Amino acid sequence: MFVNSLEINNLRNISSAEFSLHPALNCFIGDNGAGKTTIFEALVVLSKGRSFRSGQLSSLIGGDGERLRIFSRIQSTAGTVHKLGVERGSDNWLARHNDENVMQLSELTRLLPHVLLEPGSHTLVSGPPEGRRKYLDWGVFHVKHDYLPLWRRYSRALKQRNAALRLQDLSVVESLDPVFAELGEQLHTARQRQSDRLAELLRQQLPLFNHTLGDIEMVYRKGWSAGSLGEALRQALAKDAERGQTGPGPHKADLYLVLDGEPARERLSRGEQKSLTAALILAQARLMLDSGEQPLLLLDDLASELDEQHLGKVLQAGAELGSQIWVSGTALSPVIAAAFDDFELFHVKRGQVAAKSLNSL
Repeated sequence: MFVNSLEINNLRNISSAEFSLHPALNCFIGDNGAGKTTIFEALVVLSKGRSFRSGQLSSLIGGDGERLRIFSRIQSTAGTVHKLGVERGSDNWLARHNDENVMQLSELTRLLPHVLLEPGSHTLVSGPPEGRRKYLDWGVFHVKHDYLPLWRRYSRALKQRNAALRLQDLSVVESLDPVFAELGEQLHTARQRQSDRLAELLRQQLPLFNHTLGDIEMVYRKGWSAGSLGEALRQALAKDAERGQTGPGPHKADLYLVLDGEPARERLSRGEQKSLTAALILAQARLMLDSGEQPLLLLDDLASELDEQHLGKVLQAGAELGSQIWVSGTALSPVIAAAFDDFELFHVKRGQVAAKSLNSL
């Protein structure tokens, strides 16, 4: 799929912007703080209802009122055009698909599959397990369409179990455990399958970036020791009751990145971590494509993160996927001009977005 047009109203420093996009490549250039990342953020908010940047929802809303609005026309690989819109205030939201209200934002999420590589993405390698679980879950959501209800049911059961543990009501805990264990095993199975497929695709992507990364292994750790989750819960009950929270379960899972038997984050330089992150994102995109979803490839400020050689490899991989690519930077990278004959160029300045020709640079 690709985005035909995007309209942004009252999102951070962009009070109003509307523009059409190229189906293959779109470049957004401008000074730092001009609003380039906000354009990427608009698409993610339209898809997920939330930003990839830190901060409260209220910080998304600009100075022109108490609500932000984002609209887009997208086209599926089958040629079907969809109109999407989301409006958010400080405490509520409204979303529409083809002029009809939608009850769940996940309806828009399925229509806007995307992968994002931005300056903070390196925490996928160096950061805590939560980020890697989200990365894994985002991929499973797009390839297994009954995964979101399963994830929600497990999360609800986890909250109920933790509440009972805090109240020391062990009879309630024991009554919850059979369902909790069954949901946890199902969640684990879906993640394990996704991890196995990602590991194979990652091995194919890594040599594109650095030969030293070729020996990296990705191992999925399910969140409890050997045996069934039900058995692990029984063994941990006394400790869980003492702590007031559940220990074993897929909420403790991790994608363990290993190099020569040690955590990759401890062996890799910052630059190598960025390359590994790019390979992980591209592996995710490839798996989504192989499962029938053609994701957008969003590359925010990559020139500050990857050198020209690696940037070129990411762009080439995105082009081979057939993805619509969005790239931002303070200037147009020579790699882009050399590799692509046709693309759309936008200049972003103080929250204003204007289409530019190459001759105007």
